[in-house]
Amino acid sequence: MKITILAVGKIKEKYFAEAIKEYAKRLSRYATLNIIEVADEQTPDSASPALEAQIKQREGERLIKALKGDTYTIALALDGQAMDSPALAHKIEELGVRGHAHLAFLIGGSLGLSDQVLQRADLKLSFSQLTFPHQLMRVILLEQIYRSFRIIKHEPYHK
Repeated sequence: MKITILAVGKIKEKYFAEAIKEYAKRLSRYATLNIIEVADEQTPDSASPALEAQIKQREGERLIKALKGDTYTIALALDGQAMDSPALAHKIEELGVRGHAHLAFLIGGSLGLSDQVLQRADLKLSFSQLTFPHQLMRVILLEQIYRSFRIIKHEPYHK
């Protein structure tokens, strides 16, 4: 299976980069991982709702442009479907059985994902009602994908 993490913005903190590298290494036993970063937009602190919408739209256009046509797309969104780890593992396994060999997980920038991206997504997934920095979300997502493959393969993983 091929997994793509398609994210707005770059990882700036070394500790996040190291965690991502570690989970990418662990995940390589189970899937081919590709991380694609698209440029983020500077958002002024006092941005109007109209400017925020424009920023999300520009970032969203970059995300959509980076998507491949045959990719099953999962957008991380606050209003998405909540799953526990076994349910996410089951979903990933089910998608593989149904012939979806390439999954792309989309992580928005500081303002989230545009409506256009959310409409393009095959599934909207919520990790929590809490808001996480998009850099930390990348680490959390990779850990959960790794955990999912351990569950699928019936391999031990701490709970």
